[in-house]
Amino acid sequence: MQTVTPDLLRTQPLFRRMSDDDRARVAAVAHLRDHARGDVIFTEGDDADVFIVVIEGRVKVSKATPAGKEIILEIFGAGDALGAMAVYESMRFPASATALEPTHCLRIARRDFFQLLEQHPALVRALLSGLSLRLAELTRRLAEMTSGKVEARFARLFLKLAEQMGREERGGVFLPMPLSRQDLADLTGTTIETCIRIMSRWQKDEVLLTDKDGFVIVTRAALEEAAAG
Repeated sequence: MQTVTPDLLRTQPLFRRMSDDDRARVAAVAHLRDHARGDVIFTEGDDADVFIVVIEGRVKVSKATPAGKEIILEIFGAGDALGAMAVYESMRFPASATALEPTHCLRIARRDFFQLLEQHPALVRALLSGLSLRLAELTRRLAEMTSGKVEARFARLFLKLAEQMGREERGGVFLPMPLSRQDLADLTGTTIETCIRIMSRWQKDEVLLTDKDGFVIVTRAALEEAAAG
């Protein structure tokens, strides 16, 4: 594992409101771990014995249905905590987390984490403030992704991905995240049949193209119009 510095913590929304002394205390018990694409960070049912924050990369959080099907609940990126509630409540992780691309995660053992919180009350306030900001952002994103017409939800998903990772290439805005049709259906709360219909139409109209290693937004204005619908 790699060591963590207070300067690194200062760049992260979750720790930004802490004092320099508190960041140093956190850095002393935290470590960095690298995950390759496809690595399982934790599995549904594992003991939640470590507090994890994504520093760089993308992680999908998914849950298995009784029939054995995987459903993607959310995609997390830099600054997001993974399974924080399970860690606080000393529960097992209620879902699995898998790296979608090379990902760096900060890890603090639950024992060390709670010891810090007990010994330094100011750290608790700063951490809760950071978590509240991230929770508010995730709640807003969830509301956007689950409301309105299905096509609007698809458009908002791709616009969000464009904001997070899009880069100008391949004749448009390339999104380097190869999600399956089922993944897209899970993320937008619809059926795979509806997903195929929308994606096929956008491909035909050259609004959004599916590439072997991601997607290319060709006509962003069309997506913005659909997102507003």
